Amino acid sequence: MLKTLIQKTISSKPAKVKVNTDGLDLSNMPQHIAIIMDGNGRWAKSRGGVRTLGHKAGVDSLKTIIKAADSLGIKVLTAYVFSTENWRRPLPEVQFLMKLISHNLSIQLQEMKENNVQVRFAGSRDENPPIVNERMDHAIEETKYNTGIILNLAINYGGQAEILHAVKAIARQVADGALNIEDINASVFEDNLYSKGLPAPDLLIRTGGDLRISNFLLWQIAYSEIWTTPVLWPDFTPDLLVEAIKAYQNRERRFGGLVQK
Repeated sequence: MLKTLIQKTISSKPAKVKVNTDGLDLSNMPQHIAIIMDGNGRWAKSRGGVRTLGHKAGVDSLKTIIKAADSLGIKVLTAYVFSTENWRRPLPEVQFLMKLISHNLSIQLQEMKENNVQVRFAGSRDENPPIVNERMDHAIEETKYNTGIILNLAINYGGQAEILHAVKAIARQVADGALNIEDINASVFEDNLYSKGLPAPDLLIRTGGDLRISNFLLWQIAYSEIWTTPVLWPDFTPDLLVEAIKAYQNRERRFGGLVQK
C-alpha cells in the first residue's frame, strides 16, 4: 500500500498553472512568502481516505503553488514540510512522509532545474534518514547556480530548535575566540540561522483554519503579514495565493513605527 501511494505521487502531474493577476499591484509584491501547509489529514478524512492520501494531494498542491509563485515574480517561497514535532505522529505516517520527501526530491529535481528553481533547506538533519539528507545535498548542488525562485523547504524544522542552534553556534565562536560578545547583534544572529542570506518573509500564509504559527520561523516572521484561510492545503489554489497577496497589498507595513503621510 505504501509503495503504491508513493508511486502515484511520483507519476502525478499537476495541471498547467494559470494565474489571474487582475487587481494585483505588480509593483508591490512580497519578495518572500512562507506557507504553513495545514490540513492534509483532514482533507483525506473528509473524503473517506487515509491521511497519507492527503499528504500525496498536498505534494501536488505545492508543485502548483511553486509554479504560480514563480510566475508572479516571488523571489523566495518557504514551505513548512515536516516539523520537529511531526516525529510524534504514528510511525507508518512518518515513514510514508520521509519516503515521500525522498522520492520527490529525486523525481522532481529535473523539472526544478529546467524551471531555474534554486532549492534550499531549513532544519536539522540529525534525525533524518540518510537517503533524505543525501538527496537534499544533491538538490542543493544541482540547483545552486539557478537564478529563479528560491524554494526553501523546511524539513525537520522547528523555530525554537533553530534559535537554540544559532545560540550554540555563536557560543562556540565566542569560546574559540573568533567572536567578541560585544559584537553579537541581530546581523550576527541571523547569519547563524538556517535562513542565512534570505530576506525575512513579507507574508505568512496558513491554511486549514487554525490561528497559530506552530513553531515556524519564530525569529524571521517578527514583522510578517499573516493571512489565514479555512481552506485545507490540498484545495489551496493559485487564486487563493493571489487573494492572500491582495490582502498583503492592502495593509500598511509600519514595522513598529508610523507611516509618514
